[in-house]
Amino acid sequence: MIDTDFLADAAGAEDFDGFDPDDFAVDYLPERECQVDLRSECEAFFSPGGTLARSGGVNGAPCEERPQQLTMALAAADALETGSNLCVEAPTGVGKSFAYLVPLIHYAVHRRRPALVSTETINLQHQLIEKDLPFLQELCGTDFKIALAKGRSNYLCRRRLSLLSGEQRDALLPIPHLAMETERIIRDLEAGRDQQFVSGVRGNYAVWNLVCSESGNCAGSQCEFFRSCYYFRARRKWDEADIVVANHALFLTDLAIRAENGSGAALLPDYGAVLIDEAHTLENNAAGHLGLRLNKAAMLGTLNRLYNPERAKGLLMRQGPEMLRLRSLTQSVRDETYGFFAPYEELVRKSGGTSLRLPESAPDPFPSALVDALIHLENLLADTVENETDEAFRTELSSYRDRCRAFLDMISDFTGRSMTDAVYFLEMERDTLTLCAAPLNVAELLAKMLFDGSLPVILCSATMTVAGNFDYYAGRIGFTGGKMMQLDSPFSSDQAQVVIPPGMPEPDAPDYLPSLAEKIYELVEENDGSAFVLFTSYRSLRYCADALRERFAAGNRLLLEQGGELDRDTMLRTFRGTPHSVLFGADSFWTGVDVPGENLSMVIITRLPFASPGSPLIAARQERIERSGRSSFAEYSLPEAVLKFRQGVGRLIRNRTDRGKIVVLDSRITGKSYGRKFLRSIPYQVG
Repeated sequence: MIDTDFLADAAGAEDFDGFDPDDFAVDYLPERECQVDLRSECEAFFSPGGTLARSGGVNGAPCEERPQQLTMALAAADALETGSNLCVEAPTGVGKSFAYLVPLIHYAVHRRRPALVSTETINLQHQLIEKDLPFLQELCGTDFKIALAKGRSNYLCRRRLSLLSGEQRDALLPIPHLAMETERIIRDLEAGRDQQFVSGVRGNYAVWNLVCSESGNCAGSQCEFFRSCYYFRARRKWDEADIVVANHALFLTDLAIRAENGSGAALLPDYGAVLIDEAHTLENNAAGHLGLRLNKAAMLGTLNRLYNPERAKGLLMRQGPEMLRLRSLTQSVRDETYGFFAPYEELVRKSGGTSLRLPESAPDPFPSALVDALIHLENLLADTVENETDEAFRTELSSYRDRCRAFLDMISDFTGRSMTDAVYFLEMERDTLTLCAAPLNVAELLAKMLFDGSLPVILCSATMTVAGNFDYYAGRIGFTGGKMMQLDSPFSSDQAQVVIPPGMPEPDAPDYLPSLAEKIYELVEENDGSAFVLFTSYRSLRYCADALRERFAAGNRLLLEQGGELDRDTMLRTFRGTPHSVLFGADSFWTGVDVPGENLSMVIITRLPFASPGSPLIAARQERIERSGRSSFAEYSLPEAVLKFRQGVGRLIRNRTDRGKIVVLDSRITGKSYGRKFLRSIPYQVG
């Protein structure tokens, strides 16, 4: 069910010189017991007058004594030494990355086994790799190596690139003008600009899909480009590193592969400890990467790269009767793919939404000729591969044969409902449909796959507790076998004031949106901008943006709105660089956004962030709780909303000098009994 070829998260490839590998084997030293006192190392580093205090500053900022940082480091050291698990809520300002990295570094070096750090965001990955770990390399007093691990499709394949510069270039390129892009890549390679060209070409998916590294068409040590292979060079760095930084997508995919096929087939090195940062997203990430997703556009894209009849392009544009048969079969599979997805698309359209839940147990009633067509194509590709003498062409055909098998498996799993205790649903986004299946028993899966006691696992995030309690979070992810610790915030509770304006109608009232827009305008003007306005729906965001755009413009105030012309990163850069501006953001701005200083002095929460009951996955989770005779609102909807609320509130105070207001425009926070749980979960008082 796992297809690692489709894993493409952060862009980038490793920069390296040529080398002479011996089949890329790594001679590991035998693992040994940790022969260093981790607590002593942490105390020497973090204590007043210790290594960190004497360093003169971190990334240009002076060091401040943070008792919470030492407390977390000592707890991590204890977990590593005893082989137990640990769950730490570390508020912003604790300095949690140093607190877990210092004991991890000493543990990995002395055990002779790498430690894995997994993060949710690319920004944190780069902070660890480019700032925190290099800084610690200078201070820790022990030599250690670091590596950034990314999904395989983030690396360019020289062999596939060579195909695009050979005789078949015109046939393989879907659009003729992309030949210029291919030539630019080759020129950059010849000039030695390995890092720069990748960041440029990754944005052009039409080219990148033709040249990225894929497991199915990799010839390994038999490839003529093996000695200069970007991916295998990166893999060797991972194997040699003491600290490997990855993201949740790659880590969870690797975890699933280990569970199904053993560690011999794993993507990541044989790590001896795991640290999961930004762990509040673990359940949803696990549901996505331990499930199934079959996307119509991705499937058609694969078939079109094999043969696109409309453009007369593709790998099969060779002469010979066998190629004619393959082209004909590929066209049939392509046609049947449209037919296979059509009934599902009609179901979504009739529902009036963008997603639709399907029955969990009953197989789909739609007859499909796609399966037979795919089987025929897979078999003919297998026969052609067996008789093919051109090694490069043979390798490519083998990849497409394997893709056919992967599509068949996913279709069978989805239509036959092979996953038990899962929700099956359809998602329509940008006019393309995805068939999805997500496990509902994530806690049970992670308890067996991750928290089984085979190695220490440390989780940390700024938002894990609900009203000071870990029970909800631990229960959702299956955390067992360890300690749970909530650290105090190093910031003062008087740095922010919570304001709840009276007179706001409830969110379901007919006058809510006009009242909301007017109140947002008043608040932003009173604060002279410098405000985040966080919405729970794009409908409300667009309504308020349309209502206020001209009024803000008349006052020379820049309004940045998510879903407009600018992407998320550009919006943030513009906001940081434009004093007194205002930003309207939806889901992705509630977390992982850092704007310290005067540019952000007000966060407006328009509505308590209860998840949409229209989400098939959320509805299925709620029903699962209700079937057991418990309240899904009390046990799921409310704690999820509290955690999201805490994340939104956390956007405001990012250092000890920040000051500002948190304004809640949802009257339910004081008008409903459950509102107290939101207020008890944040460290600030209502003003």
